[in-house]
Amino acid sequence: MKETALHCGHPQLDALYPRIKKFLMSDVTEYDMFGAKVRGYRTPDTPSLWIRDYSDMMRGFRYWETDMQSLVNHFAETQSAKGWIFDYFTMTPEKVPCEKENWAKYVRVPVEADVEFRFIKAIYLAWQATGNDAWVKHLLPTMEKALQYVLTDDWRWDKNTKLVKRAYTIDTWDFDYTAGRHPWLNFQVNDDTYWGIMHGDSSGYYEAFSQVASLYATLGVRKRALYWKAFAEAFRRRANKVSFNGRFYTHHVHLVPVEIAGVDEAEQISLSNPMNINRGLATHAMAVSIIKEYQKRGKALSAFADWFSIDPPMPDGIYGDEKLVAGAYCNGGLLPLVGGELARAAFEHGFEEYGVEQLLKYESLTKNNETYLWYFPDGRQSTKETSTSPDASPTDGWGSSAMLYALMEGLAGIVDQHKLFQKVRLSPRWIAAGRNEASVCASYGASGSSFEYSFGHDASTKTIELDLRGKSSVQLHELLPRGTKATAVTMNGKKVQFTNKAVEDSSYVDTDIEVKKNAVVKIQYR
Repeated sequence: MKETALHCGHPQLDALYPRIKKFLMSDVTEYDMFGAKVRGYRTPDTPSLWIRDYSDMMRGFRYWETDMQSLVNHFAETQSAKGWIFDYFTMTPEKVPCEKENWAKYVRVPVEADVEFRFIKAIYLAWQATGNDAWVKHLLPTMEKALQYVLTDDWRWDKNTKLVKRAYTIDTWDFDYTAGRHPWLNFQVNDDTYWGIMHGDSSGYYEAFSQVASLYATLGVRKRALYWKAFAEAFRRRANKVSFNGRFYTHHVHLVPVEIAGVDEAEQISLSNPMNINRGLATHAMAVSIIKEYQKRGKALSAFADWFSIDPPMPDGIYGDEKLVAGAYCNGGLLPLVGGELARAAFEHGFEEYGVEQLLKYESLTKNNETYLWYFPDGRQSTKETSTSPDASPTDGWGSSAMLYALMEGLAGIVDQHKLFQKVRLSPRWIAAGRNEASVCASYGASGSSFEYSFGHDASTKTIELDLRGKSSVQLHELLPRGTKATAVTMNGKKVQFTNKAVEDSSYVDTDIEVKKNAVVKIQYR
């Protein structure tokens, strides 16, 4: 079986894949859950297995992990009769030394609205890596039940906007603002909850609706596929109308009036903004506006990176924990998770050099072989004294996997558009990194399915050559030197039709080809 690998001759970029793999492998956790082996990747600040972090980390560890289903199966098996999914489970005492019991413990945080879409995303990513249609067919009723819960429950669905609602949390985080009614971090819903629309929930559910539609289409259930596709598009239009303010997505659109003294909510940009781009909620024009906003904020803040969780932050301690000061954790701290998502979005929307910059910053940050969930704006790492999660380990898989996502899908440009790399959108962007040679293999550990290519660029002859290996329908979207256009494209010596395309100031050439085993594509430009 071929193994995932990436080489381009740039020491920093070449170091990323093996380093991130090492981080993630340090987070592997296995439990015997009532006689069934469950294998997953832990969040960095707890021994628990959360579907939230796991579903995002799958975008990284799918390139080697052989067990993509056991954890997803366990969350499906423990779904409530009402349809909701647990946030996490564990058999390891969490609040030591107070908690000593190694019982099976399951938790759902009431203020959370995103769990169900993350569950569906995990199923979809596992299906892509395994190609197991029968497994997905078995789980589709579970997915439908989860979505129906979200779309009908009074704690999840707003009937007026017809969007998913949540308590007034900091973006996707799991505690809400209570105006001092609760003495510490609050996770409960009650009659005084400040409800609102949080854009990250909207993008997550838009992606989930679209994924369910895709799965039904694959299985030939045309009526349900068309239903969810139409539902997703109508939902997207409503979400963008409600939450996009012309520059970026408004942090919370309040359904229950509330004001926090000293907070200019019209200027608050929060961490789900780049995720909204990658999940497909934002249009290209919206994506460009969001990326430019991050660039502008980064310069204004003079931070070491533009990866802030929220800017401007909330006043110190108003969420109930004195450690939640401006610039810490989800209250303005810098998250590699945001950096990876921002890089992935930048590569896709004409800011390729900016995407490379984020990867290089992350590589420099982790040269000591440590990576943390968040950092202070000046680059200092979080510590036990400054963190609300003092058990955090220096092997953050959530942020590191986002960086790997940007590296493999953004810079290397291999995007699986179906399953098992049967349909690939290939967008090599090595020119943006100043590289004239590269070789990449993306392989799924669970199935052994792979797609690989080598890239060569000769500036003197104005030629790009790609040697593609796999069995795939390929949508080629090749980055050209800035200001140039393709004049000829051949595959195995035969001319093929192509289209020149501009993405902002970047030049691309597009063509569709069938790779049965091996194909050599040559692009001439001027």
